[in-house]
Amino acid sequence: MYVGLDDTDSPRGGCTTWVLTELLRELAGPDLIGFPRLVRLNPNVPFKTRGNAALAAHLGHGSGVPRRVGRFGQRTLLAYPRGRPLTAAEARALPERLRTLLQRTARWEDPGVDPAFVISERPLPEALYWRAVREIVPVRDVERLLEGTAGARWEARGSGQGLVGAAASLAWPHRRVTYELLAYRDRARWGKPRALDPGEGERISRRFPSTFHNYDPKTRRLLLAPHTPCPILYGIRGRDPRDLPGAASLVNGEVPERWVVFLTNQASGDHLAARSLTSWPPGTSGVVEASVVSEPERLPGGHVRLRVREGETRVDAYAFEPTKTLPAVARELLPGDRLRLWGTRPFGERGFSLNLEGLRVLSARPKFRRTGRPLCPRCGRRPASAGRPGGFRCRNCGVRMPPEAAPGEWVSRSRLRGVSHPTPSARRHLAPLPGRRWP
Repeated sequence: MYVGLDDTDSPRGGCTTWVLTELLRELAGPDLIGFPRLVRLNPNVPFKTRGNAALAAHLGHGSGVPRRVGRFGQRTLLAYPRGRPLTAAEARALPERLRTLLQRTARWEDPGVDPAFVISERPLPEALYWRAVREIVPVRDVERLLEGTAGARWEARGSGQGLVGAAASLAWPHRRVTYELLAYRDRARWGKPRALDPGEGERISRRFPSTFHNYDPKTRRLLLAPHTPCPILYGIRGRDPRDLPGAASLVNGEVPERWVVFLTNQASGDHLAARSLTSWPPGTSGVVEASVVSEPERLPGGHVRLRVREGETRVDAYAFEPTKTLPAVARELLPGDRLRLWGTRPFGERGFSLNLEGLRVLSARPKFRRTGRPLCPRCGRRPASAGRPGGFRCRNCGVRMPPEAAPGEWVSRSRLRGVSHPTPSARRHLAPLPGRRWP
């Protein structure tokens, strides 16, 4: 039986991943089949918390050799590679069990909290996941899908918006995957400051190269811990789940009350669809190839605005300073350079602009570099500069010459070719990892 949960938290506290660990902690009889799943959805949805994550688990009666995927105090959480379905009595009891869990754990007192669960005997259609990670999905569309799914049961409170994420978590095909070990605090410490050493992130990265986004060397920020009053103490992301418990052992100080390893779609780039500047809906992310139209414009605060073109359509693309790497590359671009851009068209803006999440320079035209001053055609002497737009003026005979009269050479800019990603602290959860041949 597959269980999906969403929208039990708010910016003021709570955590849907913790709610799922409560379900796993209370399991008696049913087993966990495979890793529990943390599924990030469209990061641009305006009515969700920043991470926009839904949770899922496959429950049954396990068979095969189990693996350790978590710990609750002295009790080990095991996941089995396969399993038999729940009994009819266990399946009938599951909705009430989830209802009681949400009543006990959801942040009911906070506005905009719309908890939901979905139970299904099989995964839901993959198309729902791709819509939910790339678009805004109406609640009614999900209700119609569930109404047509034999054996599906669900419940949603408030606006019902949590139903979208709960259902989409059961539709994720888990092809491009990473893992995250989430460690949780004792309830008595929720909301109190976390005392973690930034050096721990560096140590984990050195000892376990399969982990990522532990520390940002450009901003010197530790990226393991959230900055909200939620139950999470830290999270360690990685490509190999076998390394994560060892990496967690390097974190000193506060001892977690529990930890669980999740299978995730983080760093997959699944939110990025092939787009065209002529038809790119607000609130969605995508990838497009375009040419630079004019010289980059440097804005206050270190941001850079690029004017780019696809066919006859021209838009502004912004490389924001917190990304660090993107403005540095954008400042070097010239009209005619060919790019592959990925980013987001934000909600609520007049006109059309893109917030860049990364870029690849496909081709950079050579740049003409002046190497000296020309000779005066009348007297043969070297003229003086009349300023960048003014060219040159001979002091001896007054002849003026344009800037193009100066000798020079064409210089290759091939060093710009390649992919530029934001610095780790400015990357979205779904942003593809550097080094992967994408996009």
